[in-house]
Amino acid sequence: MSDMERESMEFDVVIVGAGPAGLAAAIRLKQVNPELSVVVLEKGGEVGAHILSGAVVDPIGIDRLLPGWRDEVDHPFKTPVTDDHFLLLGPAGSVRLPNFLMPPLMSNHGNYIVSLGNVCRWLAGKAEELGVEIYPGFAVAGLIYNDEGAVTGVYTGDMGVERDGTHGPNFAPGMALMGKYVLIGEGVRGSLAKQLIEKYDLAAGREPGKFGIGLKELWQVEPENHKQGLVQHSFGWPLDMKTGGGSFLYHLEDNLVAVGFVVHLNYKNPYLSPFEEFQRFKTHPAIRGTFEGARRIGYGARAITEGGWQSVPKMSFPGGVLMGCSAGLVNVPRIKGSHNAVLSGIMAAEHVVEAIAAGRANDNLVSYEQAWRGSDIGKDLKRVRNVKPLWSRFGTLVGVGLGGFDMWLNTLFGVSPFGTLKHGKTDAASLEPASKHRRIDYPKPDGVLTFDRLSSVFLSNTNHEEDQPVHLQVRDMGLQERSEHDVFAGPSTRYCPAGVYEWVDADGNAASDPNARDVRYVINAQNCVHCKTCDIKDPNQNINWVPPQGGEGPVYANM
Repeated sequence: MSDMERESMEFDVVIVGAGPAGLAAAIRLKQVNPELSVVVLEKGGEVGAHILSGAVVDPIGIDRLLPGWRDEVDHPFKTPVTDDHFLLLGPAGSVRLPNFLMPPLMSNHGNYIVSLGNVCRWLAGKAEELGVEIYPGFAVAGLIYNDEGAVTGVYTGDMGVERDGTHGPNFAPGMALMGKYVLIGEGVRGSLAKQLIEKYDLAAGREPGKFGIGLKELWQVEPENHKQGLVQHSFGWPLDMKTGGGSFLYHLEDNLVAVGFVVHLNYKNPYLSPFEEFQRFKTHPAIRGTFEGARRIGYGARAITEGGWQSVPKMSFPGGVLMGCSAGLVNVPRIKGSHNAVLSGIMAAEHVVEAIAAGRANDNLVSYEQAWRGSDIGKDLKRVRNVKPLWSRFGTLVGVGLGGFDMWLNTLFGVSPFGTLKHGKTDAASLEPASKHRRIDYPKPDGVLTFDRLSSVFLSNTNHEEDQPVHLQVRDMGLQERSEHDVFAGPSTRYCPAGVYEWVDADGNAASDPNARDVRYVINAQNCVHCKTCDIKDPNQNINWVPPQGGEGPVYANM
C-alpha cells in the first residue's frame, strides 16, 4: 500500500465480496456472536450486480444457514426443478440420455432454478437485519500486512484517478478497513486471491487451476414454449469431440428461460470463439424452437473454476481464508458451486468466531484448512475429481462415459480405479500456435436468434468511466505482438466475450489477416464484463485483470 493518508475503519471481520460465500460468512458470524463487527465490501454498484450463474441451486447450504427459509413468502427460490433432461447433440439431431444412467448426484430434483443475483440480494437483506455493514461500490485494490507478514486489512481503490495516473478534480483516496481476520470471497480468479496464492505459496503441491468460460442469456419466451421447472443440459455440437464444454436451458417462472454455454478453457485452437459457439448452439434443431417468437433481455459472461479437488489451494493464510470460487469449490459435472460457497462461508465464520473468542487475531486458521476436505464440500468434490481430467484426456464421448462410470463407482463404493488423476497443463499453456489449426468461419448473426458481441454487452448494462487507468494491464506490449498476434493469431479477439480486445491496422480498422504486420493492440476496457477470461487464457500470462473503480462493470438484472 502507498504512503497516502487514508481514512481507516476497524472491524472484527472484513469480508471481500458480497457473493454467496461472503454473505453466508457474514450471516453466520452474527448468528453465533451478534457482538462482532462485520463489514462486507462489494465492487459492484449494488449487491448482485456482478453475480452471474446458471443457476440451479442445491439448497443444502441455505438449509444449514437459514433453516426456516421455506416458511417465508419473499424468498427467491420460486421454481423447484420438475424435470431433468440430458442431451447429446450432433450437427442435425440429438439423443436424450436416460436419467437412470446418470449417477444420483447428477439428479436435480430437490434443487431450485434461480437468479443467483437475486439470491444474493436476499441474503444481503438477511445480513443487514443482523447488523452486518455492506458497502457496495467499493472495489478492494490491495491487502494490508503487518510486520510479521500477516494480513491485517484491505484498502479500497482510489476514485477519480485520470488515465495517466494523475489525480483528477474529483479524486478521493480509498479507505483502509482493518480486521482481526480478512475473508476473501471475491469469486473466480480474484485479484486478491491471486496475490495471496503467490505470496504464501498456497498452491504448492496442488494441480494447476482449471477454468471454463460460461456465457448466459435470459429470454422471455412464448408461453407455449415454456415448461416451468425444466432443466436441460447438453454436450456435443457445436464443439468438436476434443473440445470440452456443454450447455444449459433452465425454465424459470414468468416465461423466462436462461440459456447458457460453457467452454472449457483448455481448448487448443486459437481460432475458437466461445461467444460464437454459443450463438451457433442456439440454432440447433433441438434448441431453436424454444426461442421462436421470444425476446432476449439479458446477457453476461463469467469464468468458472473447474479444477476441483486436485486444484483447491491451501485455503487459510496468515490473517484470513479463501472461500467459495476464490478457492475453486465448483462441482464441474453438476455445474454447481453456490452450495459449496455457502458451506465454505459458514465454515469460515465458525472457525473465525472460535479464534476471536480465544483472543486470537491475524493468525493462520489452519483448522479451517484441515476441516474442509472431510466436510460436505470435500465429499462433494472428491466424488467427481476425475471427471474433468478424463474429459480433457479422452475427449467428449469417451471421457464423459468414463467420467460417469467413475462417479458411479465413487458413489456406490467410495473408490475409483483411476485414483486421483492430474490435470497437467494450465489453460494458458494448452493453447497451440495458429499454424497447427484452421480458421473457423462463423456465420453472421441474424439479430433474432443470434447476435454480435456489442449488442450483447449493451444488455449487460456494463459501464466504465473511460478516463481512468485501464484495468486490463498488458505487462509487455512487444510480447503481445510477437506472440499473441504473430504466433497465436490474436486469440484475445475471440476468447473475450465482450469485444474488449482488437488488433487494428494503421487506419484503425480491424486487422482481418492474422499474418498482417504493423498492427496495434486496442483495449476497449469500457466493454469489460469482468469475466477474467483474458487473465486465464492469454498464452503468455501477459494480461493482468485488476478491479476498475468501484461500482463499475456490468449490472446484471435477474441473472
